Order: sequence, then C-alpha cells, then structure tokens
Amino acid sequence: MVELKPITEDNFVDAFNLRLAPGQEEWVSHPIRSLAQAYVYRDQCQPFGIYADGRMVGYVMVIYDYDIPEYDIWHMVIDEAEQGHGYGGEALDRVIDFIRTKPFGDSPRVALTCHKDNAVALGLYEKKGFAPTGAVYDDEVELAMTAG
Repeated sequence: MVELKPITEDNFVDAFNLRLAPGQEEWVSHPIRSLAQAYVYRDQCQPFGIYADGRMVGYVMVIYDYDIPEYDIWHMVIDEAEQGHGYGGEALDRVIDFIRTKPFGDSPRVALTCHKDNAVALGLYEKKGFAPTGAVYDDEVELAMTAG
C-alpha cells in the first residue's frame, strides 16, 4: 500500500536521492527544484514523499492556485528503480484524496501538466479521470479533473 508523508527535515534528503530513468529528466523536474518552489509557496502547497513498504519510492507536490482557483499537482516522480509497480497510480489516488479535504481552499478543479511525449504518464492520468483541456505550455499539455 502506498502512503503520502509530508516532506520534513527528517526525510527531505531521501527526496534528493530519488533518481529519474534515463530520458525522464526532459519530462519532470527533480524534487530538489520542487522543494525550492515549495519553500517559496509554503502557504499554499504541500510536498509529499511517496512511500511503499516504509521506504520513499517517489515524490509529489500539491499546490493551490488562489488566482484560478484550483489545485495543481506538480513534479510527480517515481524513482527509476521503483517504476512499474503501480506506485504512481496509487500515489495519485492518495493525492486526490488529500485534495478532496480542501486543505488550502474550496475548489473541486485539479490540474496538472505532462510532457506531450510522456505516453506512460498521460495514460495514467487519463485512466484516473484527467482529461486534456486543450491548453499547451511549451511541450506540456494540461489535463484536469473535478475532485468533488
């Protein structure tokens, strides 16, 4: 079973040690960059370690955009050695459960972006109920869902 644990001073180095598979660095930022963003947006976001069997297997951040308003999922990463075990899908379910508690504001809209060539991630997001919105930012397509 996958669980999310907030990134704290006790586990942030584990997030730094996560590795992307060759070629994936074109598609997603490493948690080091994301944690810097989490510091800047600390009043509206929560970074999480993704855990399976007591070990960190990935990272994800939830941020609330007060301007839209909507919840955004940023920088979801599963360590290269842990990919292919279903952790990404389970983690996404836990993230959506967290968003449904409306920790930063009242919005049912959840959005994320994904590199247009990342077929595995796009397939996962669509399987979980995200749909393309038609918005494209550089090589990233936006997908969104309603998390009632």
